[in-house]
Amino acid sequence: MPFEADRDVPALIVKFGDYPLHHGGVGAIRSLGRLGVPMYAITEDAYTPAASSRYLTRAFVWRTRGTEDAGHLVEGLLRIGRRIGRPTVLVPTDEEAAVLIAEHQDALAGPFLFPRVTPGLPRRLASKQGLYELCVEHGVSAPVTSFPQTYEDVVAFAERARFPVVAKNREAFVRRSRPAVNGTTRITTREGLLTLARDWGERPGVVLQEYLPREDAEDWIVHAYFAQDATPRALFTGVKVRSWPPHAGMTAHAYVVDNPELADLAERFVKQIGFTGIADLDLRYDRRDGQYKLLDFNPRMGAQFRLFESESGVDVVRAMHLDLTGRPVPAGEQRSGHRFVVENIDLPALLAYRRSGYTTPHAPARASGTELAWLAADDPLPFVTMLARLVRPGVKHLYQLWRTHRRGSA
Repeated sequence: MPFEADRDVPALIVKFGDYPLHHGGVGAIRSLGRLGVPMYAITEDAYTPAASSRYLTRAFVWRTRGTEDAGHLVEGLLRIGRRIGRPTVLVPTDEEAAVLIAEHQDALAGPFLFPRVTPGLPRRLASKQGLYELCVEHGVSAPVTSFPQTYEDVVAFAERARFPVVAKNREAFVRRSRPAVNGTTRITTREGLLTLARDWGERPGVVLQEYLPREDAEDWIVHAYFAQDATPRALFTGVKVRSWPPHAGMTAHAYVVDNPELADLAERFVKQIGFTGIADLDLRYDRRDGQYKLLDFNPRMGAQFRLFESESGVDVVRAMHLDLTGRPVPAGEQRSGHRFVVENIDLPALLAYRRSGYTTPHAPARASGTELAWLAADDPLPFVTMLARLVRPGVKHLYQLWRTHRRGSA
């Protein structure tokens, strides 16, 4: 490595909710742990893949749902900070954690290090409605979106909509306490939409978006770390080849692909809104009008962040740790052609994509290297633990995602 991390400053993986099979947290533990940074993590129990990593100094077992009172969560973090006993970099892995940290910066600033950001901005970015309004305000393309307030609004939308459409939960935190759909859901008919909407209550917590046809689109991702002046210290672009559920879920297979136009778009948008910290953006290129349309802006580390590493050995998590500890972030080009594979979901995704006939024209014909989400020669136990835990709850989770996707398509 052409740089050294500050080994006196540990990092804490912060997550709220029950999702033990999270490869992003494992990736962050390995990324900083390999540099000698002491790593801590919040885990659901002592037997999660993250807790089994050789690079983890300690797992703090704290079962949360992401629906708790904010004061309770802040106090829990402060309690962990006191146990660690020295300034610690916070690495949020979900929107709830990122929003909580941003909105309670003064309370957390003593024991923890994190990028300072306008307190309300991460919540607005994590909100589908808030993000759409920011896109309109700053001239960034996005799918046409509707925000129904009542069941009658859904009925009115169904009368004029062109199907299929996409339904998403509107707000962070609410998606855990009162989820309307289990993730992004493609709905193919008016009847299917109205059937789902009957379960959404008097105030539907969803947004309804135009569907960008997969045969005319391509999914792109941007991962970056922006310093205090909203200047990128690390910025990467890539193309998503497969996701699970198909075309609407978590990245299962992706490649690093240079895309200066997309990098410029992301950098300009972030400067306009004044965001600082790690960002994970999902965009869909619409071949019909030649526009990149912003689907999601996650104000935190993305689960597939280890796809991206510069020739200097910098990824977004390392960039943040270096920056927050006062060390320079080495410049370097991204490793074009590198690919990332999530072993437990790429196989079902591969079968689904083969049936659909979908292709990704910008994906390289051959990978220059491969990063596996779970299996690592220097840290094998998370992979073994993942397999053990996947047998029942993991398969059940994948089945629920598939069933939701099918129900929306019915």
